[in-house]
Order: sequence, then structure tokens, then C-alpha cells
Amino acid sequence: MKTYKAGILSTSFIIMLLFSAATEEPAWVPLLDKNLSKWEMYLSYHHKNDYKGDKPVDESGRTVEPIGYNQNVNNVFTVIDLEGTPVLKISGEIYGCVYTKQEYENYDLKLKVKWGGKKWEPRIDKLMDSGILYDSQGKCGVDYWRSWMLGQEFQVMEGHMGDYWNIATSAIDIRAFIPEGEMNSVASPKQEFLALGAGTDNPGFCMRSADYESPKGEWTELELICFGDKSLHIVNGHVVMILRNSRYIDNGHSVTLNKGRIQLQSEAAEVFYKDIMIRNITSIPKEYSSWFETK
Repeated sequence: MKTYKAGILSTSFIIMLLFSAATEEPAWVPLLDKNLSKWEMYLSYHHKNDYKGDKPVDESGRTVEPIGYNQNVNNVFTVIDLEGTPVLKISGEIYGCVYTKQEYENYDLKLKVKWGGKKWEPRIDKLMDSGILYDSQGKCGVDYWRSWMLGQEFQVMEGHMGDYWNIATSAIDIRAFIPEGEMNSVASPKQEFLALGAGTDNPGFCMRSADYESPKGEWTELELICFGDKSLHIVNGHVVMILRNSRYIDNGHSVTLNKGRIQLQSEAAEVFYKDIMIRNITSIPKEYSSWFETK
């Protein structure tokens, strides 16, 4: 009898362990270390105020080629130590990015961001700017600024944390108000999905629903949730944008864009990133799933 009971208890214990393992949330994986071992980099140009989208030329009129991959001119990208925590410092002096060596699909990304004090042309008299580019594919330099890969942008900008920009020929649908005249689209969970970007009738820009950025000098926590062709932009715990049907246009055809590398932009402003972590997910979190249902 004792042996029989012991067997039941042992079996029950194993079942509990298996159930616990199955229901345990995936672990967060850090993406930042002192050697930037999980990232590559790309630098393009010192852009000036008169830039119009064309390749820069020198004094003799010859085309200037971009700096290129993994050439950290002027230490645009450095990792500093802050009380034992690695912090990515992006000077912003030259346009470009660091991007993950690995492609990611179906994930939850969290990081913290804080502004530095320096700005460069062409943003000296403008707001400080950077960005998280996701579902990034292909070569760098295919955008207007000739600095980044095709992808979707989670805007990181003073007063505009969580805005959306399309990069190159990308497009997406966002719950947002329609644009009118000089007024931009503005995200709202109360609105229907609006198609923006390449291949649509609307510009590739949408403002976040509200401003939840931390006061200047303090860290702002950003979260990007991507599952399938859907994504969420979250600032300090507040959902500021609901997006779906991520795609890009290739030779006139719409192609699903649901995985890729992650880029962090250098865009003429000094910025710091820390606590960059990612984990796999198997669905959109339940508390947000209803927002993706068609009304």
C-alpha cells in the first residue's frame, strides 16, 4: 500500500512539474552587452540642412559613398557602464543604425531610453530623434535618408514616443483617425483600421494617441509587441498604437512583413538605451487581443 501511494505521489509531482514548465512564461533575453556582441552597425552620411533625398556630392560634384557597415567612425556607437549596467550611447553625429544579427518573429521587446544633450545638423533646431525599426529586412540605405533597412518604425522622438513611420516601401493598418489637409493621422483604439504607407492613399505617418514620455532627464520604458503581422506600441505601460497587416510593396505586389531584424537609429541626436530585453510569445496578450478584432 505504501509503495502504491508513493507511486501516485511521484506521478502527481511529475505532472505538476510538467504543467508548471508548460505554463511558465518564456525568459527575457538581454540583447545588450559591453561588446555589442548581438549587433552589427551601419553608417551613411553627415547629413546637412539642405538634404533633399539624393546621394550627397563633394565639391567637384562626385557622388559621395556612404561610410558603410561596421565602421564605427567617430565612435557613433559606444557602450558605457552605468552602475554595472551596460548602456548604449548613440552620439547621432552620423546617420545610421545598430541592428541585430538575428531576425526575430513573435516577440515582446522592452527597453529604456533617455536623451543626451547634443544635436547635429539637420536637427539642431528640431526635436531630438531616434527610433526602433522592426520587421527589418534587406540592405541598409534604402530609405529617404539612405541609412536604414526596409521596415516599420516605432518612433523615438521628443513628444512623439510611439509614432509610426513607414520605412522605404513598407505599409501597415493602424486604428487611427483619417488625415485631413495638413492634419496627420492620430492613433485611437476607438477608430477602424486605416491603411497607411506604400500602396495606399495615405502618407506613411501616424501620431501616437497620447504623450506618455517621462520628464527630460529620466528614462522612458518602451515596449514593442509583435505577433504575426500585428504589433503594439507601448510607452511607460500605455498602449499608444495598435497596428496590423504589416507588409511592403515589391514590384507592385503586397508582401507580408512579419519578421526581421531590429534597428536602433542614429539620427542627429544623442540618445541612450539600456535594459534591452526580448522574449518569445505565442499570441497577442489577452488584454490586448480584442483591439485587433474587426468591429
